[in-house]
Parts: sequence; structure tokens; C-alpha cells
Amino acid sequence: MSSPFQPNQFVADHVRGIPRSGIREFFDIVQSQKSVISLGVGEPDFVTPWHIREAAIYALECGKTTYTSNLGLLKLREAISTMIERNFGVSYDPVKQILIAVGVSEALDLALRAIINPGDEIIYHEPCYVSYSPSVALAHGIPVAVECRAEDGFAVTAEAIAKAITPKSKALLLNFPTNPTGGTMTREELLKIAELVIRHNLIVITDEIYSELTFEGEHVSIASLPGMKERTIFLHGFSKAYAMTGFRIGYACGPAELIDAMMKIHQYSMLCASIISQEAALEAILHGEPDTVAMRDQYKVRRNFIVNAFNSMGLTCHLPRGSFYAFPSIRSTGLSSREFAIRLLQEEKVAAVPGSAFGTCGEGYLRCCFATALDQIKIATERMAAFVKRVRG
Repeated sequence: MSSPFQPNQFVADHVRGIPRSGIREFFDIVQSQKSVISLGVGEPDFVTPWHIREAAIYALECGKTTYTSNLGLLKLREAISTMIERNFGVSYDPVKQILIAVGVSEALDLALRAIINPGDEIIYHEPCYVSYSPSVALAHGIPVAVECRAEDGFAVTAEAIAKAITPKSKALLLNFPTNPTGGTMTREELLKIAELVIRHNLIVITDEIYSELTFEGEHVSIASLPGMKERTIFLHGFSKAYAMTGFRIGYACGPAELIDAMMKIHQYSMLCASIISQEAALEAILHGEPDTVAMRDQYKVRRNFIVNAFNSMGLTCHLPRGSFYAFPSIRSTGLSSREFAIRLLQEEKVAAVPGSAFGTCGEGYLRCCFATALDQIKIATERMAAFVKRVRG
């Protein structure tokens, strides 16, 4: 008699070992609660501006429902090329050096799968977006974390990266401004990192999805520094700056040989991004800057309020210079980040994400997204202050 069928035995070993997203796991709990104020989901609370939605509607009404080139609409790639040269100081050939992807998440996956051989080490910084380490592992690479510290403004240092480099190191993965900390980088430190990358012959993958949401100082792309364009894959998209998360449009720019390798994977998996979303993205990039500036101004007001509120209640919080996340320390309460988040949800109906969801370096912190209406933030922080006071006795 044959043994009972067990589907789990067919799951690939490298997939079985990957944990579920700490964010999604926590929000499964959130879904079971009612009347919750959420500071959790990393998504703009603004609706996509009307003229961008109208562009999508018009494209549909015009019957634009076909496939596009695997690389994406040329007119969109041309607009992206112009914008990047203007805003980031890097020039890319729209014909050979730009690929439109289904969100930055797909662009990152394509980049990693295109460069990794089994056993290659990919250095990245923590706390970080939850998908970085699993994405490396899914591409059969070895993720190597480098800690970012609050006392450094959650920037990553060349010194810390240097200590992580081994003969197996293949690439460095950067994300600034950073999810979940709002950390940013100075030109001086990026120059040191660039020198290190060149000396050790590494590739850089830079995810700059939050670059337009920089509140103070200049945003510098490592791709713009001397000797770095030819060894950098630049990732960006439309979700955060234009409130277009559901459109799922991102892009990658880089050397033609690397973009071609990424395109090979893309054409056999996704084929191309939605033509309707691409038409909307074109409208955003051509006419959406005033919307981005208006949203950024609102985020800055919310940032200033929420950071001041955290510090006032005794939760030390650095001032994030970019993104729409605050990352207060909850160590003074004596609770783990997970215990703090669960109790806050259960007792005060406020949802925030445990810092541990963003890597072991995030333990002792809480990610609070301030892409939420200011009146809701005020209520949420009042409830949090009451909770902290009660926990401390």
C-alpha cells in the first residue's frame, strides 16, 4: 500500500527555509481586529492623482490592451532617461539600458537572478525592506547583512561594508532613503563606498524608490559617482512618489549587457508590464512632479509631528531624512518589538510593525508609517503614549 501523498516533500529546500514576511504575518493578526488605526502598511494614503488615472482610463478607451516590447514602451523609457539625467545626473540609453518591470520588486528579482551564481555573496544593510534577504536566497545567493546603527542616522558605512567583503562577494545592495528607518546617505560616505566597490570589483544594485521623498539635504545616487555607472544597476519606480502602488510599475537602468540579461528572464516570466500602467506612468513622469512635491510637503508635516510625539513619550526616535517611516526605539519599555506591537494592537487598537520584521538589527524598534492622515496620527500617538505609560508602571 502506497504512503499518503505529502505535498510538502515536493517544496524546494531553498524555498522551505524562507520565513513568511514579518509584515504580512503581523497584518494577518491586524485583520482580525476592528477599528484599528494603522501605522503599518508602507503605502501612501493619497489616491493616485486624477490626471494619472485619467491617462490609464484614456489608454483603455483607445484600445491599448496589447503586449508591449519586453523592455517596455519606448516613449516611457525615453521619458525615464530624460528624467534620470536631469534629477540624478546619470545618462542611460533608452533603447538598450532601461527595462520596465512589474514594480521595483520584480526589477530587483531580475537583477539578482541575472548576476548570481550559486554561492555568491550579496552584501546588504539591515534594518531593511523585508524582501531583500529572501530575494537573494531565492536566486541561490548568500545574503550577508551589515548593521546600520541609530547613532549613524541608520546610514551604512564603508567601514562596516569592508568588514563583510570576502572572496565570494559579488554585489552590494543599497536602499536609500531606507525602508523602514528613513535613513539617508551623504555624498562623502557614498564616495568611500564607491572606492571600496571598485577596489573589490563588485556590482551595486541601488533601490532608490524613495528618492523623491527626501526632506533635507541632497539625494545622491551612487550611480552618478565616478566609475560607478558601468557597475551599477539603478532601480526606481512610481509607487511611492506618485501614489501608484497598485499600478505595479518599476524600472531598472544599467549597462546594456546586464539589462539584456535581466530582459531574458523577464521575457520568459512576466513578458512585459501592463501597457495601461505604462501609459499612466508616462503621464506621471511628464506631469506629476507638482503632485509629488505636494505629497512630500504633507509627509514632512506628519514626520515632524510623529517624531516629536515619540520623543515626548520617551521613545527615542531619530529624525528620518527620507521616506515616510519613523523608527522609534521601544527598548526602554523592556518589551520585545513583537510583544510591544501585539499588545499595542490588542490594548490600544494601533497597528505598527515590529522592527524584528526587518532583520535582527531591527529588534528593539517599531516601524511606524506616517503616510496616514495627521488627525489619525494624533489619535494613534495619544493611544501609544497611554500604552507606554501603563507598561512602565
